[in-house]
Amino acid sequence: MTKKLIVILGDQLNLEISSLKDFNPKKDTILLCEVWMEATYVKHHKKKIVFIFSAMRHFRALLEKSGFPVSYVKLDDPDNTGTLLTEVKRAQKRYDPDKVVITEPGEYRVLEDVQNWERNLNIPVKIQPDNRFLTSHDQFSNWADGRKELRMEYFYREIRRNYNILMDGDVPIGGKWNYDADNRQPPKAGLNIPPPSHFSPDAITTEVLDLVQTKCADHFGKLEGFDFAVTRDQALRVLNRFITEKLPQFGTYQDAMITDEPWMYHSHIGIYLNAGMLEPLEVIAAAESAYRNGAAPLN
Repeated sequence: MTKKLIVILGDQLNLEISSLKDFNPKKDTILLCEVWMEATYVKHHKKKIVFIFSAMRHFRALLEKSGFPVSYVKLDDPDNTGTLLTEVKRAQKRYDPDKVVITEPGEYRVLEDVQNWERNLNIPVKIQPDNRFLTSHDQFSNWADGRKELRMEYFYREIRRNYNILMDGDVPIGGKWNYDADNRQPPKAGLNIPPPSHFSPDAITTEVLDLVQTKCADHFGKLEGFDFAVTRDQALRVLNRFITEKLPQFGTYQDAMITDEPWMYHSHIGIYLNAGMLEPLEVIAAAESAYRNGAAPLN
C-alpha cells in the first residue's frame, strides 16, 4: 500500500480538505510547516502572520485529537530550512514516502513551485483539486467558453441554479436575481450596531504573538488587541453571531459607512473562509435558513 506524505498549507485548515481523502493513519503522515519564505516574501501585517500561525497550531491539535499523525515545523525550530520545498525534502528523508499529496494551492506563486516538486523530489506528487470551491477550473472554462464578456452577475446566476440557492425551480425566489437597489441605503440615526466577536489569546496564540513580535519586528502593524478566531469552533461562533445579529440589516446597509464603525453589519468571516475554517456552502446555508425562517429579509 502506498505511503503518502500529505502537505497541508496554512490556508487549507479543514478536516475535509481533498488532500486528506483516503488517509491511512497507519502509513501516512501530515506535514504542516511555518516557513520564513511564506511569512516574508512580502511584508505581511503582523496580525495576519499571528492569525495564520496560530490557526495552523490549533489545527494541528485538532488533527492529532482526530487521530492523524502530524509532523509540525515551527518558525523558530532550529532545523527549519525556511522554504516549503526544503521542508518537504526534510520530511521525505524522515518518512520515506512513496508519494506526496497536496491540495492545489490558491496562490499562483505557490502552485508554480509545487508543480516542480515531482522533478525536485524524484517521487510522484499528486495535486488534488481544492474541494472548497463551488466551481472547478473546467466548469468555469466551460461556462466562459464563447462568451463575449465574463460578467459576474451571469456567473452568479449559474451557481445559484447549480446549487439551488434561494431558487423556486429555475427562477429566483422573489422574482429578482439581485436587490442592489435595496442595498444602498444611507445609515439612519440611532442605529444599534452589534460589536464584532472578540476572542482572548490562549496559550498557543500568546506564544505566537511573542514569536512574531521577535521575528517580524520590521513588519508593519501592531499586535495589541489581537482577538481573531483561531479555531473552527470559534469561527463558527463568529458566523452564528453574524447570522443572528447582523444579517437582518446587512443588505440594507452593506454600502453605508459611519465614523468609528469600521465593521458596520458586515460578517467579519472572510479570513476564516480563506483559511478553510469555514466552508462556503455552510455559510450560504446559514444565510438561506435565516431567510426561510423569517429572521432576515431577502435583500
